[in-house]
Amino acid sequence: MTSLALLAFLVLAATQERVEGPNAINLPSQNPLITEADTHYARRQDGRVGAQANPREIAQAVAGYDRAAEAPDNAEARWKLARALYFQAAYTGQDAGAQQAIYDKACRAGEGAVRILERRARNKGVTSFEGRSPADVAAAIVSDRDAAPTFFWTGVAWGQWALVSGKMKAVRTGAAEKIRDDATIVIALDPEFEEGGGYRILGRLHHQAPKIPFLTFWVSRDKALENLRRAVAVNERNFVNRHFLAEALADGGPNERAEAVRIEESLAADSPSPGHLVEDLSTQEEARKNLAKWKK
Repeated sequence: MTSLALLAFLVLAATQERVEGPNAINLPSQNPLITEADTHYARRQDGRVGAQANPREIAQAVAGYDRAAEAPDNAEARWKLARALYFQAAYTGQDAGAQQAIYDKACRAGEGAVRILERRARNKGVTSFEGRSPADVAAAIVSDRDAAPTFFWTGVAWGQWALVSGKMKAVRTGAAEKIRDDATIVIALDPEFEEGGGYRILGRLHHQAPKIPFLTFWVSRDKALENLRRAVAVNERNFVNRHFLAEALADGGPNERAEAVRIEESLAADSPSPGHLVEDLSTQEEARKNLAKWKK
């Protein structure tokens, strides 16, 4: 697949995401290692200082998922490991070198989960995912409860890795279309997953990616606004849905810029979710920075 530096721009599409959504993934895990790790993940904001998390609980979550992922066919352990590694790298004050190593591991975990889903599908007579459209892949795995979170968190991991690895290295990864396809698969599986998470990532991609002939000719500001508005329509309480829409609108004319300011002002004054306090506080910090810049 083609690739480009847009991966470095996709990182924010991966931030503050929420995995407690549909597809029955809130059902208790049958694996005691995962159950214990889930408990630590739920406590990831314990001991936080502002929008920076204390590393203790998330480190224990990572360790638990890591142990569970030693099982060769456990996709749940792998996508949850990718999710926990993202939080560990993004919110615990890691330096750039540590972040790169953590995101690299998250990418491997996510890709491992994808391969497990592919093996499950092939056992049912489906051919390889390679070369198939996102719609075909989604149709092959629609009944798999690990499908949406696997493709969602794998895309998150690659976007974060690209930011800390640098644009040229991102160009060489060949992952740009993959992230686009991952988001499209999530939408096909469940448009409400992660509170409109597939739309959120796809809209952010179209907003932030440079439009380069023969590489990202498909990038469109209209599609950015369309998908981000769809994400907000799915869940207008989601801080990141609103924040990303505001940033896309801010690049437009006076009326759109005025709408962007109203959105960020509302977001900055809103009450963060108690269950996602670190993530929401971080988004509010970004909103306030935008307002300070836009109102100059």
